[in-house]
Amino acid sequence: MRFNTFFILLLFVVLMFQHQGGFHSAAQGSFARTSGTQFVKDGRPFYLNGFNAYWLMLKAADPSEREKVTSVFQEASSCGMNVARTWAFSDGGYRALQYKPGSYNEDMFKGLDFVISEAKRHGIFLILSLVNNYENFGGRKQYVEWAKEQGEYLTSEDDFYKNPVVKDYYKDHVQVVLMRINSITGVAYKDDPTIFAWELINEPRCESDLSGTTLQNWITEMAAHVKTIDGNHLLEIGLEGFYGGSNPDRMQFNPGYQVGTDFLSNNNIPGIDFATIHAYPDQWLSGSTEQAQTAFVLRWVQSHIQDADSVLRKPLLITEFGKSSLVSGYSTSQRDSLLETVYSTIYDSAKSGGSCVGGLFWQLLAQGMDNMRDGYEIILAQDTSTASIITQQSNKLSSINQSLK
Repeated sequence: MRFNTFFILLLFVVLMFQHQGGFHSAAQGSFARTSGTQFVKDGRPFYLNGFNAYWLMLKAADPSEREKVTSVFQEASSCGMNVARTWAFSDGGYRALQYKPGSYNEDMFKGLDFVISEAKRHGIFLILSLVNNYENFGGRKQYVEWAKEQGEYLTSEDDFYKNPVVKDYYKDHVQVVLMRINSITGVAYKDDPTIFAWELINEPRCESDLSGTTLQNWITEMAAHVKTIDGNHLLEIGLEGFYGGSNPDRMQFNPGYQVGTDFLSNNNIPGIDFATIHAYPDQWLSGSTEQAQTAFVLRWVQSHIQDADSVLRKPLLITEFGKSSLVSGYSTSQRDSLLETVYSTIYDSAKSGGSCVGGLFWQLLAQGMDNMRDGYEIILAQDTSTASIITQQSNKLSSINQSLK
C-alpha cells in the first residue's frame, strides 16, 4: 500500500510539472511554429492581424502612463487583433534601457516585463525587435559610438555590421534580453510563448555595400547566435523587402533604389523562420498619384508572396504599412483604401493556403498620446471607419480557421 501510494503521488507531481510546462515537449506545444509556408500553433494554422506600437516599453516604465499600454491592448483585442510589434531596445540617451554596453535600467526592463504580461492577459502575441537601424532610440549609431569610446577606429554606422567589438556588444544585448526573467510572471523571455518572434533589427540597411554581402554575413552570424540561446521562438530579420543581386529580375519591383539588402538571399539564411516586408507607397513613391501608389503596393506584395510561396517556402508577414495624414491631399478614405488593399491580398493568400498569413499596420496609439503622432497613427476610438476595417480583417482571418475545423 505504501509502495502504490508513493507512485500515485509521484505520478501526480509529474503530471502537474508537465501541465506547467516543465517538460520540453509540453513547452514546445505552446510556441508558434512554421510548417512550410504556414504558421502553426497548438497543431492548427495560425493567422495574424495586428499593429505596431514601438512605444509600449517607454510608457509602461512610467507609472503615470502605464494605463495606456493596458488600454491599447484592450482596444486591439476588442477588434480581434492578436499580435503587436514593439521595441526591446533603447540604447543610450534619454530613458535608455541599455545606457552603456552591458548596463541596464531596471525600471525600463520592468516596463518591458509589464508589456509582456499585459499582452498575455489580453491574448496578444509580441514581435520584439532587438536594435534599430536608425539613430532613434540609439540604434546602430549608438553602438558604433560606444566602440569608438573604447578606442576602435570606426568611420561609418555600417561598421555596426563588421566590427568585432560592436558585434559583441549586440550579441551581449541579445543574451541579456532573451535570458531576462520577467519580474511579474517569473518566466524567462526565452521561455515565454507570449513572444511570437524575435526581430534582429528594425529595417536594416547597409548602403555602403549594395551587393548585400555585408548584411548577409551579419544576419548569418546573428541568427545563429540567437538560436544558440533560444530554440523556442521564431526569428525574422526586420526587412523592408528590397530585392538585391541574387535575382536581378526581381529588382524591377523595388521602388527605384536599393539599400544593401536582398530579400531572397537574406531570408534563405538558416535560422530565419519567416520573411517580412514593409509597404510605404506614400514615402517610396512620393509625388506619384494615388492610383500609381496602389498599383505599386499590389505588385510589391504579390511579388513577395510568389517568392515566399515558391522560392523561400516560408511564411510572410507584412510587418509595417500605412498612409500618412501629413501628405498633401490626404483623406481618411485613402488610408482605409490602402488597408483594404493590403488586407484583401493577405486574406486571399491565407484562404488559398499561401504564404502571406498576416499584417501589422503602423501605428496604434491610445487616446491622449498626441505628442507621439507621426501622421500614420490610428486611434481606434476616434478612427471608427478604420477600426471597422481592421475588425473585419480579424474576423475574416478567424473564419478561415473556423472553416478548417
